[in-house]
Amino acid sequence: MSTEVINPATGEKIRNYEELSVNEAFEAVDKTHQVWQQWRNTTFNERSRYMLNAARILREEKEKWGQLMTAEMGKVTKSGIAEAEKCAWVCEYYANNAERFLQIEEVETDASKSFISYQPIGVVLAIMPWNFPFWQVLRFAAPALMAGNAGVLKHASNVPGCGKAIEEIFKRAGFPEHLFTTLLVGSDKVNDIIGHEKIRAVTLTGSTPAGQAVAARAGELLKKTVLELGGSDPYVVLADADLEATVEACVTSRLINTGQSCIAAKRFIVVKELKAQFESMMVEKMKSKVLGDPSDNQTDLGPMARADLRDDLHEQVRQSMDAGAKCLLGGEVPKGKGAFYPATVLTDVKPGMPAYDNELFGPVAAIIEALDERDAIRIANDTSFGLGAAVFTRNEQKGKHIAEYELEAGSCFVNSFVKSDPRLPFGGIKESGYGRELGVFGIREFVNIKTVYIK
Repeated sequence: MSTEVINPATGEKIRNYEELSVNEAFEAVDKTHQVWQQWRNTTFNERSRYMLNAARILREEKEKWGQLMTAEMGKVTKSGIAEAEKCAWVCEYYANNAERFLQIEEVETDASKSFISYQPIGVVLAIMPWNFPFWQVLRFAAPALMAGNAGVLKHASNVPGCGKAIEEIFKRAGFPEHLFTTLLVGSDKVNDIIGHEKIRAVTLTGSTPAGQAVAARAGELLKKTVLELGGSDPYVVLADADLEATVEACVTSRLINTGQSCIAAKRFIVVKELKAQFESMMVEKMKSKVLGDPSDNQTDLGPMARADLRDDLHEQVRQSMDAGAKCLLGGEVPKGKGAFYPATVLTDVKPGMPAYDNELFGPVAAIIEALDERDAIRIANDTSFGLGAAVFTRNEQKGKHIAEYELEAGSCFVNSFVKSDPRLPFGGIKESGYGRELGVFGIREFVNIKTVYIK
């Protein structure tokens, strides 16, 4: 069986990739486990040397990687280049900090000596999405390999070239062959691979249904999981917000990666006295964004990753409008080739509409009116998701309080759009998943936190 990769900007076939059988995938996992048996005993200095090499390759060849992302999933090339640079950053971050994060911690007890040791657990299976085809993988792989683990990647079926490229980067950087392996398999083989006895843990970034399925299978086998799932991030705009800066941040967040980001702003909850002005400013700013060829440096919005995803998004927009939402901008599928969808602004969005209840994974902004600050916070938390959230106010103390105590999400920002950073833990609550990536918490998710007690 083969996977056909289609360029979403042109609809043209790029190439076919042959998929592995279950037995072939199992053989690859076995090889990775065998290599891990030696890798687990390497020093942090050795691991760091290879990881810094990977960072160098990512940065030196960033244009090449950006163009690959453009071809396979339609990412605007300049954004793909920035993604490769961010991947280099996360490699450098863990190369320079892993030993400190995992150093022995002595604990005073009635023993002559007792301490906590962080030890690798083995082969970690990563099931990763197409929207950030390098970053999602590297933010798992950098801490996992630096902790002394091995990695097996099941990438999204429309970005197999990105998966194989990352495997090659690690090999070129000096990591042992098979320590990080990309498996070209379909989703129908994931359950079997999770069941392989040498897979010790699973990390997934993807939809909530995918996370539920993986968690159920891994839980049945008592294998640790980290899940980073969907989001419907609320951005709360209070009466004292700096509107110009607020709208700039809101539009930037909503349109990152052509709106195909779990932590992109999805719902804009605006107090009623600012609603009309916010709508006008958002429409003007969204209208200025250029939709077109993703390889052109003047382009802001490329195609969506697949035509079926574009069509699903348009159906959510249509259903929301049928239920009473007003379309202030966009909302129509462009004619011609490619999976394009324009920057779209919906307002008067209310419960029961897809734009209110569900994640809109594309360049569509949903504006929701709130009566006041308390109502805005209530609406922000009126979701099954809990990945990111933001609040905009000139009162920094008020913003800090709302972000820290009142917004129900894993990452809460004040006067800025939500973004991931290697130095800070990243993950969600509720249907947005559990566990954390990045920071010190990310590298400690897949280690044996071992107590050693000496009498």
